[in-house]
Amino acid sequence: MARKGMRSLFFHHHPSKPASSSIPSSPSHTRPSSPSYSHTRPTSPLFPTFSESIMDGKLTAAEAIIIKWDPDSSSYIKFTSLFYEDGHEAREFLRSVKDLQQSMHFYINQNSSSQKLILSQVLMQIAMKRLKKEFQQILTANRDHLDPELVSACSSTTTRSSVSDYEDDSGSEDEIQTPGNSIQEVEREASVAMLDLQAIAECMISSGYGKECVNIYNTIRKSIVDEGIYRLGFKRIRSNHIQKTDWEVLEHEIKNWVNVIKIAVNTLFFGERILCDHVFGASNTIKESCFSAIAKEAATYLFTFPEVVTKCRKSPEKMFRFLDIYNTISELWPDIESIFSYELTSTVRSQAINSLIKLGEGVRTMLTKFESAIQKDSSRSPVPGGGLHPLTRYVMNYLCFLGDYSDILSDIFTNYPQLVQSPSPETLLRNSSTVENPLSAISTRLEWLILVLLCKLDRKAELYKDIALSYLFLANNVQYVVSKVRGCDLHYILGDQWIHNHESKVHQYAANYERIAWSKVASTLPENPTAEMEPQIVKERFQEFNSAFDAVYRVQSGWIVPDGKLRDNIKVSVATKIVPAYRAFYGKYRVLLRGEGSNLVRFSPYDLEKYLSDLFQGNGNSGSVSVSGSSLHSQGSW
Repeated sequence: MARKGMRSLFFHHHPSKPASSSIPSSPSHTRPSSPSYSHTRPTSPLFPTFSESIMDGKLTAAEAIIIKWDPDSSSYIKFTSLFYEDGHEAREFLRSVKDLQQSMHFYINQNSSSQKLILSQVLMQIAMKRLKKEFQQILTANRDHLDPELVSACSSTTTRSSVSDYEDDSGSEDEIQTPGNSIQEVEREASVAMLDLQAIAECMISSGYGKECVNIYNTIRKSIVDEGIYRLGFKRIRSNHIQKTDWEVLEHEIKNWVNVIKIAVNTLFFGERILCDHVFGASNTIKESCFSAIAKEAATYLFTFPEVVTKCRKSPEKMFRFLDIYNTISELWPDIESIFSYELTSTVRSQAINSLIKLGEGVRTMLTKFESAIQKDSSRSPVPGGGLHPLTRYVMNYLCFLGDYSDILSDIFTNYPQLVQSPSPETLLRNSSTVENPLSAISTRLEWLILVLLCKLDRKAELYKDIALSYLFLANNVQYVVSKVRGCDLHYILGDQWIHNHESKVHQYAANYERIAWSKVASTLPENPTAEMEPQIVKERFQEFNSAFDAVYRVQSGWIVPDGKLRDNIKVSVATKIVPAYRAFYGKYRVLLRGEGSNLVRFSPYDLEKYLSDLFQGNGNSGSVSVSGSSLHSQGSW
């Protein structure tokens, strides 16, 4: 699984009170008072057994190296790192602790009051004190090397620490293996530190000093996590202040949270989980306890933020930020579930799920309010020229944005269908084309919202006194709806058949407009324009056409069709119904009426085409059409 991260989140450590742990307490560290660590060996039997000789030898060897690295023996030893200075000797030290454990078990079985047993206990306390110091030094000195992103990179790298494989006497601190030598030096150092920590942790835990090791680890690593969250710039907003917070401020915090949670999950918590599992890999109980102590509080704190946000006033314009949060948690959920898989961190998973539930409830509430806002729109002024209504623009732009969140909305609405007043969307949409392919919950919901808008537009069309203009208004607005659906993800949600059905409505509205607006003009022309007519009838026909065309053009000069394709289609359709018949009539009788003056034949076919081509621009040039007398003799084709 690909992971993203950010380096240099963490800075110098400020120790705090050690975190509590469920690890059992270790044996007492009090050393019997003595002038020095040299001692008088207890009297042994004249002929010690072979096993006792071996144990005595291990005790003697362990005593030499453990006393050498007693942190209280000298200032130099106190401030020098065994693991940094001498990898070979560090391996010997860990082997000595292992041998010391064996000797202690042996002496307990032989004689629980043996002086050798007492000496072994004293040496064990000294060794553990040394290892505690080394463990803390490695964690502190390698804060940058143990950056979560580096830890993530090193998790798949095979390497060797200064003390790993300490059973191999031929090894040395220089034997650091890297696949193909491609790993960078800083990543090698991180790998070395991780393996050194693992070796020390396993040694201390097996010696009964797990609690001390865990306390050191938890204290340092928790401070790193907390500091990392702080450095990411996340600010907590209390739920009782949410109603008083300006939306602009809250929106900024939401955007910041989205960035923070991605880095926190993919880098900070992921890296900590890997490091914790690596260092305490020998004990499932300890690594679970440690990771919980380190990360649970910060993670729960972060995933509480979305639930707090849902307590703000749920107006429709806030929905997209809610969806951003929901989408972020949904995308991160596989990682959240994996990183916080332990039972002790189940509250993090629960909080994330609870936030999703609250966000879903908020989105459903806001979409209900959005529908209500459409239905309650009370604007009573018709849009000049039958153009686009502001409500159409607002609703369709809003729905197109919602289309970008179709997968998330589907999740939100699938199990929680929106309740609407009867009749339900499913009832009113029963005859829609999408019945052939069962609608998802969100496609049904979005189709319903568009239907609510279209019903509202039908009522607004009634505000126009001119019926032709009301149909042009509907054609314009439904065309805008279709073009918006076609140009965004709503196309894939509603489907081609839905678009086809609503394009048919646009064509029907346009046809109704043409029939009502231009039928009177077309009726002034004879059915057979080239048939023989009396001159007086011809004159009357031209006069009737001039008057009708002038009246229609004067009214429609301010009408508008914003969509270029629809505008051209309407103009071509109108011209097809009028110009060919007029051209034939004009061609038949223009010579006959040439001497009658321009008041009888005011338009050539070219003039008609020009005037029709200028329609629907919304210029508002009302008034009679004026044509120069020379147009009668223009050579335009007809």
